[in-house]
Parts: sequence; C-alpha cells; structure tokens
Amino acid sequence: MRGFTYLSRALHRHSSYSRLLVLCSVSTGGLLAYAESNVENEKKLVEKNQLVSEKKRVVVLGTGWGGTSFLKDLDISSYDVKVVSPRNYFAFTPLLPSVTCGTVEARSIVEPVRNIIKKRSGEIQFCEAECLKIDTENNKVFCRSGINDNLVGHNDFSLQYDYLVIAVGAQVNTFNTPGVMEHCHFLKEVEDAQRIRRTVIDCFEKAVIPGLSEEERRTNLHFVIVGGGPTGVEFAAELHDYVHEDLVKIYPSVKDFVKITLIQSGDHILNTFDERISSFAEQKFQRDGIEVLTGCRVISVSDHFIDMKVKSTGQHVEVPYGMVVWSTGVGTRPFVKDFMGQVGQEKRRILATDEWLRVKGCNNVYALGDCASVDQRKVMEDISAIFKAADKDDSGTLSVEEFRDVLDDIIIRYPQVDLYLKNKHLLEVTDLFRDSEGNERKEVDIEGFKLALSQVDSQMKSLPATAQVAAQQGTYLARCLNRWDQCKSNPEGPRRFRSSGRHEFLPFRYRHLGQFAPLGGEQAAAELPGDWVSMGHSTQWLWYSVYASKQVSWRTRYLVVGDWVRRFIFGRDSSRI
Repeated sequence: MRGFTYLSRALHRHSSYSRLLVLCSVSTGGLLAYAESNVENEKKLVEKNQLVSEKKRVVVLGTGWGGTSFLKDLDISSYDVKVVSPRNYFAFTPLLPSVTCGTVEARSIVEPVRNIIKKRSGEIQFCEAECLKIDTENNKVFCRSGINDNLVGHNDFSLQYDYLVIAVGAQVNTFNTPGVMEHCHFLKEVEDAQRIRRTVIDCFEKAVIPGLSEEERRTNLHFVIVGGGPTGVEFAAELHDYVHEDLVKIYPSVKDFVKITLIQSGDHILNTFDERISSFAEQKFQRDGIEVLTGCRVISVSDHFIDMKVKSTGQHVEVPYGMVVWSTGVGTRPFVKDFMGQVGQEKRRILATDEWLRVKGCNNVYALGDCASVDQRKVMEDISAIFKAADKDDSGTLSVEEFRDVLDDIIIRYPQVDLYLKNKHLLEVTDLFRDSEGNERKEVDIEGFKLALSQVDSQMKSLPATAQVAAQQGTYLARCLNRWDQCKSNPEGPRRFRSSGRHEFLPFRYRHLGQFAPLGGEQAAAELPGDWVSMGHSTQWLWYSVYASKQVSWRTRYLVVGDWVRRFIFGRDSSRI
C-alpha cells in the first residue's frame, strides 16, 4: 500500500513517468485507475476551455482615460477581454505641461498597463500594437505591432470581437495650416512633453554661444504657444516659472532676451471657462510679462517665422521664433475616419454615438472620450410621440397630471429639459403650460405642447474633450456590460416614446466636477460645481491635492508628490537627457 501511495505521488509530480509505468505495470487495476484519473483531468480542462469560449469577446482599443477606467470597472469574469494600444502605459495627461519643464518627471505620471490589468481577478490580454482598420461586417480589427528591432515573427494580426470599445483619443488638429507638422511641437503624448523639454534647453544653449547677435539671441529665446485653451495657458505658465525661477540663474547673460507669446484666435484665452477666470488669467499674464495676442490667426509656419493675420485689421504679421508649441484642438485618427465611412458617418467631423455611447450605425461598437461625441437626441424630433404617449385618454389634449406622469422619463431621456427648467427657474410643471401672457392652463393641445418645449433644445451642449468626461464614460460603459443580462430582463432606462417598453439602461449623464487652470507663480483658477469660482494661491493648493488624489496608483501618487517636494527644495533640472 505504501508503495502504491508513493507511485501515485510520483505520477502527479512527474507526469512523464506514466508511460514507463504503463509499460512496466503488471497490475491491471492500477493501470485502469491511472487511466481513469487522466480522463477526469482532461474533462476538467475541456470544461474550462468551453467556459472561456462561451464568454463574449470584448476588444478595447486604447489605454487612455476612457479605456483604463473601463478596464478597472469591468467584471472580466463574464468577458474575454483583449486590449490593443501602441503604448503600454496609462499617462496622467493633465500633468503633461508640468513634464515639459521638469516640474514633474515623465515616469512619475505613467503607470504600466500590465500593472493595472494584473490586479483584476481574471485574465486580460494586452497587445502593444496600433489598430489599422475595423471590419464591421466580420467583427474583426486589424492591427500592427510597431516593434521592429530585428525581432523575429510577423507584425500584423487580427482579433475577433463581439463588442468593440474604441477609446483611442484624438490626434492634433492642424487645420491644414502649412508648416505646422514640420516645424511645431505638440502636447498630446508623454514623448511630446519630453521633446519640448529638450528643445527649451537647446534654445538657451544656442543663445549663449559666442558671436551671436542680439537679434539672433532674441529669436532663439522667443517661445510661441498657439492656442489659448487650458493646455496652452498651463504650458505658458509652466514655462514662465521655469525660466524665471531656474533658467535665468544658470543663463544670466541672456535673461533679458527671453520672451513668451500666446496667440489665440478668439477674443479671450480660456474661453471655455467662466469669464471671471478668463479675465484673471489675462491680467496675471500681463503682469508676468507673457504677451497675449487675441484675435490673431496663424496662416503658416516656416522654419524661423510665423505668418499671422490680425482679424481686426486684416494685417499680416511675421513673427520670428525659437520654438512653437501648437495647441489648438483635436482631430480624428485615420482608422477612425475610415470606420466612420463604413457606418455612414463619412460627412461628420467626429464619430457620433447615441446616449448609451453606442456608435450610430453599429450596434456592437462603443466609443469613449475624445474620439467621439454623444449625439443627444432633440426633444422636437419626438415631440409628437411624447404627446401621444402622455395623452392616455386619447382626448387630443394633455393635462398637467398626464404630463407629470411622463416628466421623469422625459428628463432622463432628454437631459436638456432639466437644464431648461433650471435655467428658466421653472419650479413647477404648470409653469411650462402658461400661455404667452403668463396665465395658467389646465391642459394644452399638440401645438401648445410644441410651443411650451420649443426652446428646450437650445440648451444642448457638446461634452468637452477632457479627461473626466472620458473617465466617466468608461465607468458607465463597464457598469452597463456588468449588468447586461439583468437589465435585458429588467430594464432600468426611460420609456421608449416611439415604441413600447423601456430602454435597457439609463443613458450616460455627464457630471461636471469642475476644472482647473494653473496660472504659474503658485496661483491657479478653478471653476467648481454650483457656479463657484476660485482663484489665487489657495486654489493652487487645492489643485495639488486633487491631482495627487486622482493618480491611478499609489506608486504614481508618491512619485508626483515627491517631484513637487523636490522642485520646492532643489528647483527644476536643466539637464538635456
């Protein structure tokens, strides 16, 4: 018996011995017992493979804010998940301007994707590659690895999907301005920030070379930022602090030649913020010596000059520069543009989704973040269907009670109705039913109903291309997929006004948590929920605390805070590495 036990243990530990034992065994019972054990193991393996094959296949394109938040919240026990991205890390993009000047190091704001996905219970496969094409007919994506360092094996591959999540962000929009791609820096990726940091040092090193004229030194040290949005303004502020707190101390001979210019085509910088913040930023930049040129449009960029047109006068101005950073909006990536043609959106500027983040014209493809825009349905498109659904007694008129019964579903389905009621300070439903003279009405006909809601769609606004929008969309979509079977049998969404039943899920609803604009000199401006505006030194410390808390891991949180402390003690590093 002891010998049999010993042999059993050996069989489990060294499966290769089994063949030898089969040949040498004279005990038929023992041989049958071992064969039966092998069959059991094979059955378990087959059952496991069948379970995996039954899972729906989810392919995620991109590891930015939308893709990462989706992966962190998705219940991967129910799905076979594959991720494709040309970068194998998540970057905390709001701190990219800080990387350009060494306030924060590049590796402090990135977290490897594999660190994120290994924390999940289950397996997520990651491929460092770029998506080239989406085949909607065959539910397949074609990808190519960008790793070509004399390594064996093919670079092209394809993946099948049941659900596709496009979260690839956007590329820089040059508006087809000549010379921009060749001569300008951008600030979309970590690599962009690192290139800018090296170029700033190059400009200073070139300016101190003996024999240059004053004009040449001024040109080399003229830093131009095109675009007065949050990214452009924050970079201008970071660069100003870098120059006046660190670089003038080690390049004292050229400190009087440094100039920073911000060019904005609109009338004000930070025009997406409250006008109080925009005015505060312009006044601060004026005090700091940062030149702000509003109402100017860049016509072209050459190797040493910017051709600029002043809108008010029509005059063309030639501006010499040492470095240009282009920060003027986002554009659609080529493979997304090709995909838009497949789903009938070739005439659109950006990929359109419905309120459930589903791509219009493709039921099993979803899009998150900067690469797409939520196309909110207008109330007036469904006004007749809404009226018919609310008019329960088919009287041809709608009473206040009947309208109140469907109001909650209307507000969920059409969020612009809620915005309209709040902006007009309409506290009761009866306020919508008032006639042109302000008199209350107990009921309205279809024409009166149309008139009551005729101005509602004017409240519709497109969502901003920000990190918090993408992150909220990723979390929302993960929740929907996690509750897919439950909501199919027990829908939680608003009623369908054009048909019977209810929508399976609640539509995506963006919750604005505020936005910051660091302005340099340890000052910042913030637009907070509830129409609160905060500006000054205390807001900068609020910015520090919020951005530290929003880091994706404790590792990056520690590194970022450590970089801030290091900068306070030792200043920024000016090494060109």
